Amino acid sequence: MGDAAGYFTPEFFDFFRALAKNNRKEWFDANKDRFQAVVVEPAIRFVQDAGTKLKKLSPHIVGDARAFGGSISRIYRDIRFSPDKSPYKTHIGIHFWHEKAKPPEHMTPGYFLHLQSGESGVHSGVWHPEPPILKKIRDRIVDEPDAWKIVLRSKLQLEGESLKRPPPGYDPNHPLILDLRRKDFIAARRFRDNEVTSPGFLENFLKGCESMVPLNRFLAESMGLPW
Repeated sequence: MGDAAGYFTPEFFDFFRALAKNNRKEWFDANKDRFQAVVVEPAIRFVQDAGTKLKKLSPHIVGDARAFGGSISRIYRDIRFSPDKSPYKTHIGIHFWHEKAKPPEHMTPGYFLHLQSGESGVHSGVWHPEPPILKKIRDRIVDEPDAWKIVLRSKLQLEGESLKRPPPGYDPNHPLILDLRRKDFIAARRFRDNEVTSPGFLENFLKGCESMVPLNRFLAESMGLPW
């Protein structure tokens, strides 16, 4: 089909809507071919094509186009500790990570595409970084404020959690104290369902990723990673 025809069709969201109403093994087993055709196969093609094009934004971003165990998240929920025993997720995630990333990959900057009706978007940056990584990011904001201001000028809406007070060891009156209080350094570009199912979705996705390059580059360099 290729990009001209797009990847995800309205049937993609229809499948997950039906799964939400029939979240049990018997229904899923009976609809495995449909799952394969409207979810897995388009996702594999998307990872292949997007992974190649993301190399222009950073040669270090990688995608793994296997149906299982690569960039595409598992459909099976981990229900061991959850009161909700529904066996299947009603969305998928596609992760393009930094080649130098060690698990958990969200500690290093990359791109994560979440596809769910009404909730789709591409996310980047680092989420809940461990204290040593968080310190490196904060120290670079202090040491190289002009580099951080490039991120702020990129007009990204930074999201995530922040501390209520300034972190210990940093000047509470620092002009960038609001950013030094951040616990997450993440940004997102949202997509409507009809954007996901349109022929131009790959291009739209790549534009979203490109807009987040300043954030990802700053974070990667803070950690001593190439971008």
